[in-house]
Amino acid sequence: MTGVQTCALPICEVYQLDADHLLLVASDRISAFDVIMREPVPDKGIVLTQLSAWWFQQLADVAPSHFVTSNTDHIIARHRGLEPHRFDLAGRTMLVKRTEPVRFECVVRGYLAGSAWAEYRTDGTLAGEPLSEGLVESGRLAEPIFSPATKAESGHDENIPFATMSQALGAELANRLRKMSLALYHAGRQLAAKAGIIVADTKFEFGIDDRGRLLLIDEVLTPDSSRFWPEDEYQPGTVQPSYDKQPVRDYLAGLREEGIWNGQAPPPPLPAEVVESTAQRYRHIYQRLTGQPLEAT
Repeated sequence: MTGVQTCALPICEVYQLDADHLLLVASDRISAFDVIMREPVPDKGIVLTQLSAWWFQQLADVAPSHFVTSNTDHIIARHRGLEPHRFDLAGRTMLVKRTEPVRFECVVRGYLAGSAWAEYRTDGTLAGEPLSEGLVESGRLAEPIFSPATKAESGHDENIPFATMSQALGAELANRLRKMSLALYHAGRQLAAKAGIIVADTKFEFGIDDRGRLLLIDEVLTPDSSRFWPEDEYQPGTVQPSYDKQPVRDYLAGLREEGIWNGQAPPPPLPAEVVESTAQRYRHIYQRLTGQPLEAT
């Protein structure tokens, strides 16, 4: 295998297998506040890979994707040179079609949370665009909002107006990305609702293949790319419980408030209970959405 790139934060790796295909390998490493933790979160990479694979198949009628297979046996059958790496690849590996990534995050927000709430609370806007008055934290928006962001090589992505994206990519492509992202969000939200899960917001990534087709790529509707809230605990006006790495963020935020950690690398050690609580959240959202137990395939 030849490594061709890594994610902005090195928690996944991308390898070129041949002229037309890439191998995505998700690790159990986790980041918070743009710092990689020393302790891995068991099964995190498997959850991200297998949940993305499930969504790619569920959403195939909404948007074409780069997904080929996440079955390790099938991948190795096509590329026998991977056999010595079987144990390391099992469950956390996805074979995909190669594309040229679109250099923008396609974010869709159905609820006002995170950076969107922070901006609205200060300026009454989202990415510089005015929103209605009187909205509350975690409140459901009248209609989902397409809110693109820049893809940062390091640090935080930055919310930008749609006009900025349109100017960079051209109106035709920008409009296609917005339309496809909103359609994917609507479909994903409806499927998640059947499992009692609110998709508060999510980000999609797209690429263009050698035939000029726009494909959904990377990970899709995972705890790392989305805010998942339990519907039966939803209460607008405050922060919601979520199925993601919140236990890690909360622990580190406490250390920062106490002056124990300055928010820079190297990170402090994570207690075993914080790691396990995070792992349980990742496993739970996979099983809740798919209705299947997590397995390394």
